[in-house]
Amino acid sequence: MMKPYDPLSLKLTKYLFFTGKGGVGKTSVACATALALADSGKKVLLISTDPASNLQDVFQTELSNKERPIDGVPLLWVANLDPIKAAAEYRESVVGPYRGKLPDVVIANMEEQLSGSCTVEIAAFNEFSSFLADEGMQSKYDHILFDTAPTGHTLRMLQLPSAWSHFISENTHGASCLGQLSGLESKRATYKKAVETLSNQALTTLILVSRPEVTPLNEAERASRELSSLGIQNQLLVINGLMPSYDDKISESLYNKQQSALARIPAELSYLKTYAIPLRAYSITGLENVRAFLTKDNDAVIQQEVEHQKLPGLKDIVEELYRAGKKVIFTMGKGGVGKTTIAAAIALGLAEKGSKVHLATTDPAAHLRFVISEKSNMTLSHIDEQKELKKYRQEILSKARQTMSKEDVAYIEEDLRSPCTQEIAVFRAFAQIVEQAEHETVVIDTAPTGHTLLLLDSTQSYHREIQRSQGDIPESVKKLLPRLKNPQETEVIIVTLAETTPVYEALRLEEDLKRAGIHSRWWVINASLYAADTTNRVLRAKASHEIEWINTVDRHSQGHFAILKWRAAELKGEKLKALL
Repeated sequence: MMKPYDPLSLKLTKYLFFTGKGGVGKTSVACATALALADSGKKVLLISTDPASNLQDVFQTELSNKERPIDGVPLLWVANLDPIKAAAEYRESVVGPYRGKLPDVVIANMEEQLSGSCTVEIAAFNEFSSFLADEGMQSKYDHILFDTAPTGHTLRMLQLPSAWSHFISENTHGASCLGQLSGLESKRATYKKAVETLSNQALTTLILVSRPEVTPLNEAERASRELSSLGIQNQLLVINGLMPSYDDKISESLYNKQQSALARIPAELSYLKTYAIPLRAYSITGLENVRAFLTKDNDAVIQQEVEHQKLPGLKDIVEELYRAGKKVIFTMGKGGVGKTTIAAAIALGLAEKGSKVHLATTDPAAHLRFVISEKSNMTLSHIDEQKELKKYRQEILSKARQTMSKEDVAYIEEDLRSPCTQEIAVFRAFAQIVEQAEHETVVIDTAPTGHTLLLLDSTQSYHREIQRSQGDIPESVKKLLPRLKNPQETEVIIVTLAETTPVYEALRLEEDLKRAGIHSRWWVINASLYAADTTNRVLRAKASHEIEWINTVDRHSQGHFAILKWRAAELKGEKLKALL
């Protein structure tokens, strides 16, 4: 039995870092912790570096990157760093000196190299490292809390030398996220002190926040392992959103699903001290709700209606895809929103209408074949992410070692751990699948981000400009990029949940694609409690809080969305038809 999460009963260090998958409740847990400590007489500073931060809503106060006091809480100060803005300013500080001195196409390539999620995270670290290294801050506050911790990849990057000068003249290996550290040498001492503080167990605690679900727990395990390897070993786990009991079929199914996930908790996490917070139905905004978050529930149902008179279903999307004759269909969204199941249902729906369909996934083949079987007009394939990534890394490092020093190769090796590197490696394999399926409709359960596409696109232009021949951009990718930008052929379906962070992240993904010239028409809201028929008071109240986000997606997509109800079991085979 997990103990309730009560920060006042724990021996907490000066620095507390909250980390976890998007949408698990990091901000809620961080805010409730900060408020509890401040109410107990501790002087507290709370800093958010989350691009999806809603700290201003939580405290109903206008915030900036400078700490400010919160009315009604004399000992609490809050700062809300904007990593997107910081990344834009950082990007210009690096690229600006080269404008007018290098060809426009090279400048465009540099800008795109500095447009990925890795740059945003390093820019955020650039901002909050001053709070870690500032001795004045250390003496001013009893506790400094950070809502969103840096990843192991970012911390390793900060410990390696920058090699930007090489990347302009020597970068012949293709697209990646190179260059994020350029211009940071002057802050090397600050970063060194910040990283040392993070790994000091007497000063820093890492609080891993997760939902009692398989995907968030796996993400927490990955973060725990990565950060442990860097010496950040003072960790504890908070399970947020635990269903304490049940009284109808929906709540019983949710309870059993959560218990099953917890019974199979990853080994790395099973050794950590673990605490629980019950499922709360309400939004964590306003001091009253933040204070109540760790102590009591609120099962009030919001008196609000869904604006769309008839909630559309997945069959409406399949019908339009079939009628429009789309040839390449991606389902896109953050991990855990149900992309694979929805891609399989779309493929099945199109196949039953007579289309010849090829369904591809990055999930293991055994898992996909568990979900759906090949039919006379539908074939399946899978891409082994690790195999493709290994092949791509070997290719890049082989070329790098021919021209670069050992120090710079070490930087390349770390760069190749970045998220977009994996995306590029996998996307090259996707491109080959699509090329082989000229006469089929191809449904793929993971889309490339706009940043990845622009990296591939700008790198081609860059290599043409400096007359290099070894860009290693396969012909299949070159042909596929224009196809993806053709709305007559390609459709990207955005998949989300009816919650704050998943919707926000989906909007960012969509904007990212628009930068690359790819526009999405359809959205899918998956696993909706509102669409399920529950009589459980907590779940009914939680469902009512989805209405705001259903209406947001409705307005944003101009009614081009589908909503699928929450289901306990994975849909497989013929059961996928229930979604259609």
